[in-house]
Amino acid sequence: MVFEVTPPLPTAAESRRAFKGYQLMDEKLATASAIEEEDSLSLKKHKKKEGPMGAIFLESPLPPVPGDLIEGAIIKVEKARVYVDLHPFGTGLIYGREYLNARDILRKVNVGDAISAKVVEVDGRGGYIELSLKEARQAVIWSEAEQAINNKTVFELPVKDANKGGLILEWQGIAGFLPASQLKTGHYPRVEDGDKDRILEELRKLVGEKLAVSIITADAKEGKLIFSEKDPELKEKEKIIDRYAVGDQVEGTVTGLVDFGVFVRLEEGLEGLVHISEIDWGLVENLHALFKVGQKVRVKIIEIKDGKVSLSIKALLENPWKAASTKYHKGDIVKGVIIKHNKHGALASIEEGVAGLVHISDFPSEEQLRSALELGKSYPLLITLFEPAEQRMTLSYAREN
Repeated sequence: MVFEVTPPLPTAAESRRAFKGYQLMDEKLATASAIEEEDSLSLKKHKKKEGPMGAIFLESPLPPVPGDLIEGAIIKVEKARVYVDLHPFGTGLIYGREYLNARDILRKVNVGDAISAKVVEVDGRGGYIELSLKEARQAVIWSEAEQAINNKTVFELPVKDANKGGLILEWQGIAGFLPASQLKTGHYPRVEDGDKDRILEELRKLVGEKLAVSIITADAKEGKLIFSEKDPELKEKEKIIDRYAVGDQVEGTVTGLVDFGVFVRLEEGLEGLVHISEIDWGLVENLHALFKVGQKVRVKIIEIKDGKVSLSIKALLENPWKAASTKYHKGDIVKGVIIKHNKHGALASIEEGVAGLVHISDFPSEEQLRSALELGKSYPLLITLFEPAEQRMTLSYAREN
């Protein structure tokens, strides 16, 4: 059955026949088109000789092919069918599956409305150009995503869901992923031992919250849309970091405690980490006994790298190894307190902040070492290696006879 449209509209085939006749009517003008590529000035002279019809032909668009995005005005709406004026190439038709895919949109359109659609078939049913509105919309969205990447556009989007790897967001009807690694510092889940179940618990707390994000990957073929919360933050963070330098001593506020160190906020928008090895010259095992969230601490900036700030508290304290270098030497017998056992032996402190290892090889077994050198007790120890500049010392149990 051929669909009739009142008034009669040219089909794609009729339009192409007229187009070809038009082309044959002026072969000289095709020569002028070639001349234009070589010399635009001579082409203008040629067009004057050929008359106004030649100029019109050169400005005429090429007929559409499958995959093209094309625009037109709606000229008729029927049940499950929409006709679109694609002058000068004929009439487009959205029907069948393509109509069902876009029915929510098409129910709201009226005659005269301009729409963009994707060409599915040039010689479609009844000679009409078959169109897809859904595919066109998808193509436009992915194109907008590419532009957003280039322009570094920031969007404020609500978090729809979370998994162990990150968050699910939605943009223009497309679900996208925000990896946990791309979260800004304030939203990153700080979980000891990297427990994935606890990380998921922390991420779920963000569901429903709006985040300022930018698109960093848009792959239409794979349907992959990746977001980052870091990009909007980096520019401002870089400006803040520029105000600081290695060696600066500043006061900050403790914002978090983890097994490997303490997070300290230097000012709004900038945090640094005091690694556990930079807390004190002595052994530190329980950070929660030393710090509380909200506590004010004085720190020294020891490194600024890749937008990260490393801090130290012990750098503000006097180095006990410096004084020890004048008091102790290799071969000395000293009193040491056992402060820790590990698989390598027993760690003994000869004074605050100056400690060395009694190696397990000095004993037949680990059990005998732990029995001979008990935690918290003092023993005579022989210094077998002493390098204060490198803060290295090894000890041996000087058994009393």
